[in-house]
Amino acid sequence: MRFTLAVVLLTALRLNAQNDWPVYGHDPGGLRYSPLTQINPKNAGRLERAWTFHSGKAGSQVTPLVIGGIMYITAPNGIYALEPETGKVLWKYAFASVVTRRGVAYWPGDKTTHPRVYASAGSDLVAIDVTTGKLAPGFGEEGLVDMKKGVLGDLPDARLTMASPPAVYKDILITGSNNNEPAPSAGAYGDIRGWDARTGKLLWTFHTVPRKGEPGNETWPGDSWKNRSGVNNWGFMTVDVERGLVFIPLGCPTSDFYGADRPGNGLYGNSLVALDAATGKLKWHQQLVHHDLWDYDLAAPPALFDVTRDGRKIPAVAQITKMGMLFVFDRTTGKPVYGMEERPVPQSKVPGEKTSPTQPFPVKPEPLAKLSFTKDQLYSKTPEHAAFCKALYEDQHLGGASPYQPFPLEGNALTWPSTLGGGNWSGVSVDPKLGYVFTNIMNLAQWGHMEKKTDEKTGEVTYARAAAFGGSYARFWDPANHIPCQEPPFGELVAINSATGDIAWRVPLGIVEELEEKGVHNTGALNLGGSIATASGLVFIGATNDNRIRAFESKTGRELWAGKLDADGQATPITYMGKDGRQYVAIMAGGGSYWGAPAGDALIAFALPK
Repeated sequence: MRFTLAVVLLTALRLNAQNDWPVYGHDPGGLRYSPLTQINPKNAGRLERAWTFHSGKAGSQVTPLVIGGIMYITAPNGIYALEPETGKVLWKYAFASVVTRRGVAYWPGDKTTHPRVYASAGSDLVAIDVTTGKLAPGFGEEGLVDMKKGVLGDLPDARLTMASPPAVYKDILITGSNNNEPAPSAGAYGDIRGWDARTGKLLWTFHTVPRKGEPGNETWPGDSWKNRSGVNNWGFMTVDVERGLVFIPLGCPTSDFYGADRPGNGLYGNSLVALDAATGKLKWHQQLVHHDLWDYDLAAPPALFDVTRDGRKIPAVAQITKMGMLFVFDRTTGKPVYGMEERPVPQSKVPGEKTSPTQPFPVKPEPLAKLSFTKDQLYSKTPEHAAFCKALYEDQHLGGASPYQPFPLEGNALTWPSTLGGGNWSGVSVDPKLGYVFTNIMNLAQWGHMEKKTDEKTGEVTYARAAAFGGSYARFWDPANHIPCQEPPFGELVAINSATGDIAWRVPLGIVEELEEKGVHNTGALNLGGSIATASGLVFIGATNDNRIRAFESKTGRELWAGKLDADGQATPITYMGKDGRQYVAIMAGGGSYWGAPAGDALIAFALPK
């Protein structure tokens, strides 16, 4: 009797996990793949808005979790539990400081500890007992752990927050952080740490900037490693539960555009790192940008899936980058699945700067975003915008076009892509049945030069990125309307065949309404936010700055449906089965400031008509 009951309960839990969305990537390995099939290519065009929840505070990029009939989200003003069929608030815990913008992590508890959700508020790691909606007793000090301890070096006032929730491996929470990006170079360390999910006790630390005497410290000559900020994980990690591995994409060292004070390649900056999730010990790493001068953080969560090559099944990990390149490695060894090679790149002429002579490129797939440019590729579809772009290109002397073009002292360089990508933190989704990997990219360049800066007190000379307009993050667009200055498409959705490494299809993603009104179609749009895939053969994605969420056919890339949002959906959607038997697709329409988009506070759910 007991055995039968145990089997029933275990089966029920597994079914709930299939119907729910229990982790940011649906599973710890980040496939973002749901087995639900109620919404399919035949009926997706009938989707309609089912409910809307307003948090009252704009700016969230949250991906909700749905677990056991409850939805958990964050907004800048707190952590919420909602009824997933209606958006009704079940409880809210408010904080004075800003809460993790991308959601919570869930831990199921044990015989003595209730289930919890974890996020951050300011520099505190926060645990909430989901049965009470209050701070969890026994975790840190009254439910809070001060994350600044141990990472401030010699700088007691250094900044530290966390924009994304922890990864969870068994009873361990694994955290990254946001530190002093993009400048100055000195700040809190970006260490990766493991914490006891019950007590908040620190279990292990991995130094992302190797300290004196540690392997890799030699890549930080002299004292360039001391108080070195950046080299942090501000996005999501993924976990191979079976092998006990956590995969961590790391950002660039500070400062973002000047590195004369950090000669060398600087491990583990811009590296995909595989650690033993139980101990924090390094298993392998791959540095995907050497001596970064372009703010090319590895921001997206790695995705774990199997690749069949020459009759052999390879456990793989895929990392999309801001450069618009997709790197795929054997996740047990770090060996490239489709090959990788070092290629010569342009060199900096800034005094004291020592750029790497080469940078890594995957042999396959081919770059997914635009990486080169000639004058005949200037925008030409409408006369007013074409005239602006031609003047910008000529007046600012925009030479250079590669992803690793250093910014010059004289004139300006045009570098593809920009700090926004390419790819960014949006990541990929995977349909393991079809064998396709889906990702969204932008075709958007940046431009500028380096200006000499002299410290009035010390006389120290450094250099900083600048431009005639647009500041240190000037982009190749008209700032009045944020339309890029090259021919479209500006944004695309791309599918890669994982068996071959080849592109299966690519289609424009989004529209520019100003251009649509003038008869210019299929432009694609600027976009930030990820996709999900379903077993019924659909890919759902918001992301675009045209305030829409869309459904595409997985096999072909054919757009099947577009639903209007209250603001940009700069987030990754989810899908889940409600207790009412309806499959929902939900996305946060939080807007964003990257291209002047209005802010929003609406979490919106869609479903088929009753």
